[in-house]
Amino acid sequence: MESIRNIKRDSVIWLSLTGLLGIAIAFLVAFNGALPILVILSCIFVMYAIVVYHKPIIGLYTLTGYCFMFGLFGREFSSIPFGIGIEFLGIFTLSIVLVQYQRFNWNRLNCSLFWLYVCWFILSLLQLFNPSGPSFMGWLQEFRSVALNPLIIIVLSLLLFESKKELRTFVILVLFFGFLAVLNGIKQKHFGLFPGEQLFAETSPTHMIWGRLRVFSFFSDAGQFGAAQAVLAVAAVVLALGPFNFFKKLVFFMLCGLFLYGMLISGTRGALFALFIGGFFAVLLSKNYKILVSGILAGALCFGMLKYTTVGNGNYEIMRIRSALDPNEASLNVRLENQKILRAYLADKPFGEGLGVIGFWGHEYNADKFLSTIEPDSYWVKIWAMYGITGFVFWFCMMMYLFGKAGGMIFNIKETALKVKLVSLLSMAMGLFVCSYGNEVMNAMPSSLIFFTALSWGFLIPHITDKESVQP
Repeated sequence: MESIRNIKRDSVIWLSLTGLLGIAIAFLVAFNGALPILVILSCIFVMYAIVVYHKPIIGLYTLTGYCFMFGLFGREFSSIPFGIGIEFLGIFTLSIVLVQYQRFNWNRLNCSLFWLYVCWFILSLLQLFNPSGPSFMGWLQEFRSVALNPLIIIVLSLLLFESKKELRTFVILVLFFGFLAVLNGIKQKHFGLFPGEQLFAETSPTHMIWGRLRVFSFFSDAGQFGAAQAVLAVAAVVLALGPFNFFKKLVFFMLCGLFLYGMLISGTRGALFALFIGGFFAVLLSKNYKILVSGILAGALCFGMLKYTTVGNGNYEIMRIRSALDPNEASLNVRLENQKILRAYLADKPFGEGLGVIGFWGHEYNADKFLSTIEPDSYWVKIWAMYGITGFVFWFCMMMYLFGKAGGMIFNIKETALKVKLVSLLSMAMGLFVCSYGNEVMNAMPSSLIFFTALSWGFLIPHITDKESVQP
């Protein structure tokens, strides 16, 4: 009886507060049109904060969805800096975790993924003092994507993901938002653009080629959209071949087809390599040698058709993808020439010229620097220019070690359903890494979140499986 009275009393209190809030908002609407919107948003955030406080993993799920969608909001409401919302959600969730530090197993951070990225974080901080004197604002903007956000994602992933259920939820979230992205891409291709998207396409030099739109969906550009769709296709086909029922297999195969179409309409040639390398990596981790041989033969057949025939040239998207295999392709030669210039310029700069001196932030904040006049056209090249050959070698070796370590742990998992999900994630990360040689991909959202969360799951294996499932 006492518990029932308490429930009734709490209900009366909440209903009274809600009624008073409704009356207050009504008065505010009558006297000030904008203020009630702020009040409502504040109330929603307070409720969200309470939910995250009780279940912090919701914060990481929210961040995942936001990283997919913020580009759409940013284009349609360009006066609002939605990009800052990524750091806000990440730091807010991390703050909730720190306040309740006793709830979490901090020993999970004692792994090579965390410590290597702490070193990378420190190296990125030290780049502020690069002798070349890069702009502070340029350094800060680049620092967010190259060091701050990755470390936040890694820490949250290692601390908050605990179970196979959460792995399944994360995979579903990524596939769901990837599905929304391809739907929006189809809308752009066949039904037209939203006003903000139209303005972006008109002012971008690379998204309208010969009067044809390179579809970009919610993403920062068509290059990132195409790469993401390619690796999502790999993940979907890996899951479709997993130990699931017929309906799930059918859904995964259908998603794979949609993602491949999304890759084609993006006009992103480098996505082809994400597809091949990501697929090969997935088959290798699966230890299914029949599929490995079949995959190699299918890949060779596809490569041969694109390289040595003209089949499909009547389709613009296929013709553009085919040009990725042409060694005389104009944009490829421009990129190689730029790399020659960079090689000569950086010969006596073993630590590069600092963060934010090349690419978008170079144009914005370091226009007086020589590197700002050269387009990197590659995240690998951008790392080389900013950190020098010393930083690039450290970064590349770090990536190879992390993939080897995570891949080795996944390779030895015996539980098939768990292994398939982890293979799908890590193969996506590998595809994004390879594709970043041709475009800036793994340093932009949502690709960055997918990449670092996938790596984190690889290092969480000892915590989400029985000890006998993984070889020591």
